[in-house]
Amino acid sequence: MSRPTDYEQRRVLLANGESVSAVIAYPDVPALRHTPVVILAHGAGNDMHSPFLSVIHSGLATRGYITVKFNFPYKERGRRLPDRTPVLEACYTQVLQHIRTERPGSRVVIGGKSLGGRIASHLAANGADVAGLILLGYPLHPRHQTDKLRVAHLGRIRAPMLFFSGTRDPLCHVDLLKQALAAVSAPWQLHIIAGGDHSFSVPKALRREDSAVWAEIIDVSDRWLQHFKLQFNP
Repeated sequence: MSRPTDYEQRRVLLANGESVSAVIAYPDVPALRHTPVVILAHGAGNDMHSPFLSVIHSGLATRGYITVKFNFPYKERGRRLPDRTPVLEACYTQVLQHIRTERPGSRVVIGGKSLGGRIASHLAANGADVAGLILLGYPLHPRHQTDKLRVAHLGRIRAPMLFFSGTRDPLCHVDLLKQALAAVSAPWQLHIIAGGDHSFSVPKALRREDSAVWAEIIDVSDRWLQHFKLQFNP
């Protein structure tokens, strides 16, 4: 697999005067004005430099998408506990606005790993103008607490959604996710990683390396993005 030709470090200014780090990966072909952009946020226990997010970030850039990853404020400060939901939403909104200002006219897909994907779904449910969502290990419920589903807002989303979920994920019972999505009117696709936990790691008995699972996620994401015609057609 080829690599993006350029990684650009950024600082994104937040409304409270703070800023967070971001990295933009550009495709190894010249980016057009309307080249699609994919923004991905990290999960609660990691920052934007996690191996999983970094591989997906780079891999999608090799497929022709401008791909963005960034830190939430608590990770920028070196803290472990996530910020309150409004703070996370405000940060993601500023990153989205930063990209929209720089690349007007480009279609933008948002999403992320676990917490990052959940916050992206909040933005979409609240009316953010996005072309789609990629949700990597959506945290449907707290660990083993299947009676506390985070689904109330999903019905307000109008953009197409691509979910990835592992069959051993303690934060997302796959059957409950299917039931929740059955009531959603927006187009959606669920890709299941057999044996995958919340980090998409599978048991050794299945003889699959993490790298193979991550490559599968990149392949499926690329096909989905093309299916919804997010590539610019001059």
